[in-house]
Amino acid sequence: MVILGIDPGYAILGYGVVKTGTPGLSAVDCGVIETTPDMPFPERLERLYLGTRQLIGMYQPDEIVFEELFFARNVTTALQVGAGRGVAVLAAQQAGVALYEYTPMQIKLAVTGNGHADKKQVQQMVKILLSLKSVPRPDDAADALAAAICHANTNRFAVDQFRIK
Repeated sequence: MVILGIDPGYAILGYGVVKTGTPGLSAVDCGVIETTPDMPFPERLERLYLGTRQLIGMYQPDEIVFEELFFARNVTTALQVGAGRGVAVLAAQQAGVALYEYTPMQIKLAVTGNGHADKKQVQQMVKILLSLKSVPRPDDAADALAAAICHANTNRFAVDQFRIK
């Protein structure tokens, strides 16, 4: 099974592609789709949308998983990231692929065993679990791989509770 993990963002949307099977999990690819502050808002959303569609076309994932958004402070940033997440979800929905989401705490718990792990712990475990030579960069790509790992390791009988409805 091929799983596309997405760490939603507005300036940077992280992605990570993981394949399950024998022997275990393997990383296929990871990276980011970037927009710049000088781009008009609609153009930034279009880049995120088209980039997500391109990833889906390239890797033909069986399932797509998103990290759920969590913001406590900046409302403007939350709205922009929410719009970026929305166009990525739309691209995935149009592809007809099953969509899932996990909270940051669920992802950290699944990857490190600690729902309050810091970024460095998550990145190190992503490296170890996927037998990578180095920690994936940038952070957004590592976070997307962590989301994909979380989904891959979720009990198949319980996975429907995380489906985006």
